Amino acid sequence: MKVLLTGAAGFLGSHLSDLLIGKGHEVIGMDNFITGSQENLAHLSGNPNFSFIRHDVSNFIFIPGSVDAVLHFASPASPNENSPLGYVNLPIQTMKAGALGTHNSLGIAREYNASFLLASTSEIYGDPQVHPQPETYWGHVDPIGKRSVYDEAKRFAEALTMAYHRFHNLDTRIVRIFNTYGPRMHLDDGRVVPNFLKQALLHEPLTIYGEGTQTRSFCFVDDMVDGIYRLLLSDEFDPINIGNPVETSILELAELINQLTNNSSGITFIEDFLGESDPQRRKPDITRAINILHWKPKTSLEEGILRTIPYFREKMGLA
Repeated sequence: MKVLLTGAAGFLGSHLSDLLIGKGHEVIGMDNFITGSQENLAHLSGNPNFSFIRHDVSNFIFIPGSVDAVLHFASPASPNENSPLGYVNLPIQTMKAGALGTHNSLGIAREYNASFLLASTSEIYGDPQVHPQPETYWGHVDPIGKRSVYDEAKRFAEALTMAYHRFHNLDTRIVRIFNTYGPRMHLDDGRVVPNFLKQALLHEPLTIYGEGTQTRSFCFVDDMVDGIYRLLLSDEFDPINIGNPVETSILELAELINQLTNNSSGITFIEDFLGESDPQRRKPDITRAINILHWKPKTSLEEGILRTIPYFREKMGLA
């Protein structure tokens, strides 16, 4: 296949580029580097199956020649309010990537009669009242809170994708991505894994807000892109959750990272507000992924963290 991949310089986009090229496909990467990094794609320079276009997907997209598939992964995704990469600090760009970017990407797919795959998110479930979260759950989302610029952009993107599927008979896919980690995560991503790894590698106490009982499900990036690829090759147009169904508390994660990094500084508990609409529990129901895609994650949390640590050491100048 010849694939247009928006957000190719991002964490997930770059790993997906590697997988697609490794499978023998040709990738046209597209990114404007607002949150993506040129370093994530540097190893693909000179690869005959990879080309790159610097472009903001919120603007009209032109691709010379045809493509067989369009994968729309372009969007800020970090919840970190203290980082310029966080979607709270890029609210308009985030909503434009989800709305205009999805519309423009769908337009390319329609023009060339190509398959279309939307990178959606577990955030569309908000702070869920149903646990674990199946694809049939409509979510519990604040439509005007700070996090809404990301949540509602993705919910709109899903609705627009299904509109193109129903009205234009476009061949579409929607993947709802749950917490993913691994090499090439930005150090200031704001999510709990990079936060803890940075503190642990500096031999600082790991900071936990509250008692650490809030949970997440952590999927290693290699497992995630494998699931996405299987979805692309399927004919399933309804949304599918891809994530790790093993629920882990933040306290358990902190203890594991301290153990794997030999950090003896322990943990600091801060009685502070966890963040606006911060979900207290997050766990995917992956029944449909198992039955339809024959997919489930293979990498344990311990193995995944061990495979991530060297990247953080290098980026922090500790290697």
